[in-house]
Amino acid sequence: MLKEVFISLASAYSEDNEYVTSLWNEIAENHSKKSRYYHNLSHLENLYQNLLSIKEKISDWDITLFALFYHDFEYNVLKKDNEDQSAKKAIEVLHALSIASERIELCKNMILATQGHQVSENTDINYFTDADLSILGSKWEEYEVYFKNVRKEYKYYPNFMYNKGRIKVLKHFIDMPRIFKTEHFYNTLENNAKNNLQQEINLLSK
Repeated sequence: MLKEVFISLASAYSEDNEYVTSLWNEIAENHSKKSRYYHNLSHLENLYQNLLSIKEKISDWDITLFALFYHDFEYNVLKKDNEDQSAKKAIEVLHALSIASERIELCKNMILATQGHQVSENTDINYFTDADLSILGSKWEEYEVYFKNVRKEYKYYPNFMYNKGRIKVLKHFIDMPRIFKTEHFYNTLENNAKNNLQQEINLLSK
């Protein structure tokens, strides 16, 4: 599914099928590393399905898709520049595909926005970051699988360190006036998300 989506997307900007396929192979390889329990192809699939449901609300669908495929291209829990490095990769690829500079800038900003998930003046960015956080508002059973997979990604850290850092992140989201910036995601996921986050904090605090 995702492979077909990406091949179709990139092929609209390049007639070099071999190059387009190599781009997909690179994305698939990075997202299939053994260290990725959550930030993998399943996450991209979930993000795609959430965005697809609001496709008509998004102004630049292609750039949103490019951001989807590259926002977690680099992911190493021991580093703090994952979004920056992922954005650099996206810029490199979009330049190679001869995409206009202002659209490349949008893709870069979309990826960097996943660092803090703050409100943006650009609605496409808000939809993208909301979709990226959609797992927070899922049913508890799905949310539980999610946070357990995140813990596996941070397996290098002992519980006392991980729990303290994780609680800080969860409280950051709970303390936001609202987690989801757009009405669509706010109306459907906000309450569930706050409940899930609090429940996880309770578990980590025991």
